[in-house]
Amino acid sequence: MAFWLIKSEPDAFSWQEQVANGTEPWTGVRNHQAKKNLAAMRLGDRAFFYHSNVQRAIVGIVEIVREAYPDPSAESGSWVCVDVKTVGAMPRPVTLAEIKADDSLEDLALVRQSRLSVCPVSAQHWQALCSMGGWKE
Repeated sequence: MAFWLIKSEPDAFSWQEQVANGTEPWTGVRNHQAKKNLAAMRLGDRAFFYHSNVQRAIVGIVEIVREAYPDPSAESGSWVCVDVKTVGAMPRPVTLAEIKADDSLEDLALVRQSRLSVCPVSAQHWQALCSMGGWKE
């Protein structure tokens, strides 16, 4: 299993909407590196759901339930999306400020490539962030 972080602006699509919908296509990604990351996702992979801009925090966890397919929201090009299913809310949101304050997370893509909307998370970083948020499998 691989781990990821996906970003959404809460005023465009929030964690509450993800929870209400249960399963949702992750559409609208228009960055080539993020597209490659979506294409690398496999069934059963897990991703942090991150609220960008307003809250700047990891607020939940989703699971990949459909691998990359053509993004129906794309007017042109070879953009892809995946379907994600709600797993659960982080017991305590993990803020970007907390992440940046932890030296062990300095090479996390969220910190290094702050504009990337879909990024990989190492198993070690996944465990550290889950611990910070009080998430237990």
